[in-house]
Formats: sequence, structure tokens, C-alpha cells
Amino acid sequence: MILLWLIVVLVGGGLLAWLAARIHPLLCRWISLAAVLVDLALALFEASRHLSSGNAGMNTWFEQVDWSWIPQFGIHFHLALDGLSLLLVLLTLVLGVVSVVISWSAHIKALGFYHLNLLWILAGILGVFLSLDLFLFYFSWELMLIPMYFLIAIWGGERRTYAAVKFFLFTQLSGLLMLIAILALYFAHYHATGVYTFQYTALLGTPLSPHTAMWIMLGFFIAFAVKLPMFPFHTWLPDACAEASTATNVILAGLLATTAGYGMIRFLFPLFPGAFRAFAPVAMTLAVITILYGAILAFSQTNLMRLLAYASISHLGFVLLGIFSGSGIALQGAVMTLIAHGISTSALFIVAGSIEDRTHTREIGVMGGLWDTVPRLSGAGLFFALASLGLPGLGDFVGEFLILLGTYRAHTAMTVVAACGVLAATFYALRFVQRAFQGPNLRPWRLPDLALREGLTLGAMMVVLLWLGLYPQPVFHTFAQAANHLPALWR
Repeated sequence: MILLWLIVVLVGGGLLAWLAARIHPLLCRWISLAAVLVDLALALFEASRHLSSGNAGMNTWFEQVDWSWIPQFGIHFHLALDGLSLLLVLLTLVLGVVSVVISWSAHIKALGFYHLNLLWILAGILGVFLSLDLFLFYFSWELMLIPMYFLIAIWGGERRTYAAVKFFLFTQLSGLLMLIAILALYFAHYHATGVYTFQYTALLGTPLSPHTAMWIMLGFFIAFAVKLPMFPFHTWLPDACAEASTATNVILAGLLATTAGYGMIRFLFPLFPGAFRAFAPVAMTLAVITILYGAILAFSQTNLMRLLAYASISHLGFVLLGIFSGSGIALQGAVMTLIAHGISTSALFIVAGSIEDRTHTREIGVMGGLWDTVPRLSGAGLFFALASLGLPGLGDFVGEFLILLGTYRAHTAMTVVAACGVLAATFYALRFVQRAFQGPNLRPWRLPDLALREGLTLGAMMVVLLWLGLYPQPVFHTFAQAANHLPALWR
């Protein structure tokens, strides 16, 4: 029942926070924080219970809840947890705590409704990582859409309506393609077996013609490619990040993209192995384009939030490359990159939000010399910029190195081109540091440095990135628990 409680606590906590805001704003914030912390404690308990039992390599799920929901259509309320989903559940809850903490003292209109949407989008993300029924997976996928629309449209910047509508259209239309693909697979399975079911384990191995499998897989792939986001479906993210609040950007860049990476790993090759292999060269080409295109545009941005958005797009291109490479080493790197990118990019958005709160601008050209007045904030910005560009000893380096190492064995040319993206990351990351923090303080800025709450949050994220970079084995061991659910091509 722990899996069910992970979702119920967030849904119920959101409703309680909404009601509590009418009594006192501080009560609303404490309820939200308590809900996410309770979920994190439950997830850590589940992790310690199963990872300490030595089940690595066994063909078992850690935990399952499987109830018949709409039996006449073969729909189940089926939640399950393995090593892959466990890692991403923990990432979701850690960033959920961060998103509540960093918005603690902000002046937020309709505070109760804000926390309702914040907790409900976290519940939708957990539903994506835990669902083992494709109808329930789609339901959770769409549940993420509505709270994020409100978070951008109500609490965003001047062009928030445009950014929110663009986000809604991109994700809703691509989600409808995935729904069509799910229904096509559902009816194809009935045609082959005479059984209506949305159960993931039952749909594995459904006999499909190569043509049919390719079209159904593309329905899934486009939905995931939009949310990742991948070139040419990426344009919604820079607009959304440029208008969203800091906490919303943590969810946007740190978690929504992670759901797409998870979907590709969990569904594309296991359900459509032949179509996956045939499409892999195209996907890897798009991944390399995404890496270079995102890096080039990141270097050319003057708006700090848009720079970070394009940098995120570039790094997520490595995830796509690792997933479609057919290499087990590269797949491990893709999972590590999803986790490390979630931490480092979220931290950079927090730094950028702190700079904006103090200087009231997002334009890099009018900054400069901040190190003189906010050295702790500037040092944090330097640390996470180095993490983003792949400095050895930090988590992003481990992930991208394994992706390039695994991909090199089968696709040397693509690996060489993709490696140029690592070089390009150095240019835009150091340009951000140089333009924002270094040089003379010409304004002159006289600003408060990091508060205790901000410093503790960023310090904890630094420790996580160092741990991932210096001792990544626990992540690999946890992911190995899911190895038997993944096809042999990736082992």
C-alpha cells in the first residue's frame, strides 16, 4: 500500500494546503512541506527495505498494487516499483521538497491554489513512474498537464498566457497521439489474443507487423520527444522557462523531461523491439542535432532563463542518444544523466531566480561584478555551471561519459559529433559565469547574499552531485534491479 499512499498523500496534502491558506499562509506552506517530506520518508523506507535484501538480478518487482478498475475494458489500477522507477521517484520527491522550500518566502497570489497545483503535479509525475497499466499511465501523463498550465499561466511573467497556451498545445496534441497509439496496441492485442487489456506485462510481445509496430511506436515516441524536449519539438520549453517562476522551472526542467526519458526506456523498446531498432539511426541523428542546436542557441542567449532552457535541451539530447544507442553502458549513463541533470539544472534555475529577485532582471548583459557583493550566491552559480558542463567528480560527468563510451563502440561518428556538445557546454557555461559574476561592479550592485534557507538548499544539492560523481555505484546497483525488465539489447 505504500505505492498508493505516495500518491494519496500528495493529492490530500494539496487539498489541505488549499483549505489551510484561508486560515494562515504559513500553515499552507507547512502542510505542503510535510506532505512531500512524508512521501520522501516512505520512498526512502521502501528503498532501504528492498535494496538491503540483495534482490539484484532477480526477476521481481519491489512492490505492486493491482486492482481491477474497469474490468469490462481490461483497465486496472496497477502500480509497481522497480529500481528504475525508484530512482526517479526519489528524484521527484527531493525536487518536490526543493520547490516548496524555495518558494517559502515569496509573495504568491492565491497561495492555496498554488500549493494545490504544485502537489498535484508531483502526484501526476509519481503516477507516471509507478503506473503499469497503460490507461493509468496516460491518465497520469495528462494529469501533469493541467497543474503545470496553471502554474505558468497564473504565476508566470508578462507573456505567461502565451507560454502556457504553447505548452498546453504542444503537450496535449502529442499526448493525443500517444492515446491513439495506446488504443491501437490495445486492439491489436485483442485481435491476436481475444483479450482486452491495458496491462503492460500482458502487452509485451504482442504480435505486430513491422509497419504497424513502427506507426504505433511513433505515437509514443512523439509524445515523449515533445516532453523531453527534442529538436524540432523543443520550442515550448524556452518560452515556458522564460515566463515561469523559479519553483515551476525546477519542475519543468528537472522533472517533466525525466518523465519522457523514463517513458522511452520503459515502453519503446520493450513493446516495439523491431521498430525501435529500425528507428534508432533516425533518433540518434535527432539526438546529435539536439545536442549541438541546444548548445549553440544557449551560447547566443541574453536572457538567463532562456540560456538555461537551451542548455537543458542540449544535455537531454545525450539522454536520447544513450537510450537509442543499444548499449547497456550508455543506458546506465542516460539514467545517471536524468538524475544529475535534474539536480544541476534545477539548482541553476534556483541561482538564476535568486539573481532575478535581487537585481530585478534576467538580462545577462546588465549584470556583472556580482561576486563582489554576493560571493556565496556567485560561488554556487560557478559550482553548478561547472557541474552542467561536465566537470569530472560531479554527477553530470559520469552520465555523459558513460553515454559517449557506450555509444562509441557502435556509432563512432555520432559519438565524435556529440562530444562537440560537451565542448560547447564549456563555452556557454563559462560565458554565463563571466558575464554575471566576474568583471567590474559597474551598476554598482549592493545586494544581500544567500539566506540560510537558500544556502542550505543549494548546499544539499551540491552534496548530492558530489556523491553522484564520486560514488555512483548505488545508482547503478539500484538500476540493475530493473535489468530483467529490460530487453537483452540493453544488458
